[in-house]
Amino acid sequence: MNFTFFLVRLVAIFTVWIVLWNMMRKKSIEEDLNGGTQNFFDMVRIGTGFVVAMGISSSLSAWDWVMSIDTHWFSTMFGWYMFSSWHVTGLATITLTVLLLKDKGYMQYVSDSHLHDLGKFMFAFSIFWTYVWFAQFLLIYYANMPEETIYFLERWEGHNKVYKAVEILNVFMNFFFPFLIMMTRDAKRTPIFLKICCFFVIVGHYLDFYQMIMPGTVGPHGGFGLVEFGTVILFASAFVYVVSTELTKASLVAKNHPLLEESLHHDI
Repeated sequence: MNFTFFLVRLVAIFTVWIVLWNMMRKKSIEEDLNGGTQNFFDMVRIGTGFVVAMGISSSLSAWDWVMSIDTHWFSTMFGWYMFSSWHVTGLATITLTVLLLKDKGYMQYVSDSHLHDLGKFMFAFSIFWTYVWFAQFLLIYYANMPEETIYFLERWEGHNKVYKAVEILNVFMNFFFPFLIMMTRDAKRTPIFLKICCFFVIVGHYLDFYQMIMPGTVGPHGGFGLVEFGTVILFASAFVYVVSTELTKASLVAKNHPLLEESLHHDI
């Protein structure tokens, strides 16, 4: 019964995400074809519902897919923790995609001000992730309850040295490096610094999820080998294929968007 309920929730979460994404995509293409403001306001309503659905389903998925691995451990902040990791990684992926398209001659209308905004988002949500990471750690450290502290003991002192090294890299790659790289205004407007920051964020949050999952699944047998690197290559290749294919199916410019002119002349 529990396994069935788990599968039902998994299918329901993915169904909600895919249906709402398809609705947004359809309205966006209709706006490109027909113009007007109706599709824009429809997307605002769908997007509002998507935010609510994502807020609920992201926590449910965090509990089901990751926190349930450590059966007797729990954290009231874990939903936010996993969401913040998703969010900043998504921002880094978007930023890197925009920069690569710009290098290939597309999206030349993206200005330094647009890049500055993307850099600020990465900077801000790297700090937000760190806040949630440290708050979760501090609450568990302060309470010192065995069923909670075991989570950090396994990753810091138990199993093998790989987890301790990854835990240190986790903090450096997801906070210190993005914080130091993106601190200045000029860095947020410089493509090479943005690319470096994106690299650290994406790799760093892979390590973040590695730390969440591997100690509870394989214990002392964790490490990095063909399975880990092969899985990364497989999913990265699938992602690049799907995104590049979808980008060819519609205009890269939302040409009939009612706020397009304001966006093109965005200046900060």
